[in-house]
Amino acid sequence: MDLDSGDDGEFPANSANSDAEIQCHSPFPDEVLEKVLSYIDSHKDRNSISLVRKDWYNAERWTRSKLFIGNCYSVSPEIVARRFSRIKSVTLKGKPRFSDFNMLPVDWGANVHPWLVVFAKVYPFLEELRLKRMTVSDDSLELLAKSFPSFKALSLSSCDGYSEIGLKAIAGYCRNLTELDIQDSVTIEVGGSWLSCFPEDFSSLEVLNFASLSSVVNFDDLERLVSRSKSLRVLKVNESITLEQLHRLLVHAPQITELGTGSFSQELTHRQYEDIQSAFSNCRNLEVLSGLWEGATSLNLPVLYGACANLTFLNLNEVPLQSSEFSMLLAHCPDLRRLWVMDTVEDRGLEAVGSSCPLLEELRVFPAQPYDHDHHIGVTELGFLAVSRGCPRLRYVLYFCRRMTNAAVMNIVQNCPNFTHFRLCIMMPREPDYLTNEPMDDAFGAVVRTCRKLKRLSVTGLLTDLTFEYIGSYAKNLDTLSVAFAGTTDRGMQCVLEGCPKLRKLEIRDCPFGNVALLSGQEKYEMMRSLWMSSCKVTVRGCRMLASEMPRLNVEVIKDEGSSDGLADKIYVYRTVAGPRRDAPPLVLRL
Repeated sequence: MDLDSGDDGEFPANSANSDAEIQCHSPFPDEVLEKVLSYIDSHKDRNSISLVRKDWYNAERWTRSKLFIGNCYSVSPEIVARRFSRIKSVTLKGKPRFSDFNMLPVDWGANVHPWLVVFAKVYPFLEELRLKRMTVSDDSLELLAKSFPSFKALSLSSCDGYSEIGLKAIAGYCRNLTELDIQDSVTIEVGGSWLSCFPEDFSSLEVLNFASLSSVVNFDDLERLVSRSKSLRVLKVNESITLEQLHRLLVHAPQITELGTGSFSQELTHRQYEDIQSAFSNCRNLEVLSGLWEGATSLNLPVLYGACANLTFLNLNEVPLQSSEFSMLLAHCPDLRRLWVMDTVEDRGLEAVGSSCPLLEELRVFPAQPYDHDHHIGVTELGFLAVSRGCPRLRYVLYFCRRMTNAAVMNIVQNCPNFTHFRLCIMMPREPDYLTNEPMDDAFGAVVRTCRKLKRLSVTGLLTDLTFEYIGSYAKNLDTLSVAFAGTTDRGMQCVLEGCPKLRKLEIRDCPFGNVALLSGQEKYEMMRSLWMSSCKVTVRGCRMLASEMPRLNVEVIKDEGSSDGLADKIYVYRTVAGPRRDAPPLVLRL
């Protein structure tokens, strides 16, 4: 089930199929149709199949084993359970993305527990649960651990609410666990003794990621677990693990394909240096390398070189490397397809990307924190241009920079016309082309005109409504649009809502769009997953009008303490078949 694709959880009564057509005998026997559908994994394809006719709908729901739910409030667990009976894998997303920026109340919602209560009754054979931006309590993890005897994979991405107690339950009860993946944890302090709860005969682990947990783990427990997990292919440890300890882990697991390292702050003896260098060189299957690398310098970075030859993804988004160190490392990574870096590499480092990584498809450049505009150099349009010249396959970019020009962006998209994701963030709001002092309209106009496969776009800088006219006219495949500090009038938002037929997510911050813009998208919102607006000119009255005219939408206004009664500080609009949610905190006004 994918509520991003218009699937409402029930067979649509207003489908284009007539009643007679739905009831007619299928040209395929049920067992043949079900066999064919069992080979289709794409949730989007399955959603389309379920809309063809009633027997296809039934065959699809009987054969569905995986669910993707992009918004936990767009449907209820009870509706899911009524429709699907054989689910083994669930991906469930909760809070909107802006929760990552502390723009939601702490108790906003997205609690996984009601889902698990239902799943425990109807899906005792559940094997995988992947959660993103959900609240997960220790009680929830204990219920999960004790309710599903065949459970294999747990992924917690940007989740909160649990502690060491919950992780101990997972380690102690999930005897068939193959994956424990904790990404970008925002939970309370988690101690390191949970590793000791894995039984001594437990050996099925294939993925272990606790890189985002800040506590010191018991290394002896970790080493024993790694040594008996002969199928381990992903290992990502946190900064409490030293280079010497990492060496011992790699000796036990030379077969890994993904590695997240610990701290590099340890001073190595000559013997230790040779040992860790040899251990990295023996990891001949390594494709992904990441880590905090605190203390990484030109003196200890060379220990990695032997493991870089087959890397396709190098994640340095929390490693403040300088351009010289970065360039030396990059020279050993000829097959990179994905690269995440901090802007401390500067334009010279990105020039090395352009000359060393001809196969690169994805580049993300993150700002150093805290960002000092007076003394921090960062990256500019020159680094981006250098990458575009040397990496013609580039299709995904996230680029935080100090300055940009229209001409540079126009050249970049000419060099790389196959962008599907173009996310440009100029650090100073409403910053114009620094050479001409003109708005950045021509830049983003060039992006949407040239990159016809564009699915995701983030726009910043000094922008008028002209940019949004370009987007509405040319971005026909756009799925997600993020806007901040841009636009002139309501017409800008109207152009996007009128002109982008595939738009599913629209995120807007600090823009001059008001009630007219909000209400212009009434028919569009039912085809979208969500609309987020904050610090705009929309009023609570405008939100009430939208809610009264569109009963299938949940319209929520999130009030800031001490704010004006009439202004809607933050607005979250999403379609649902479950009705208004019952767990909203007092600061969330449900309309």
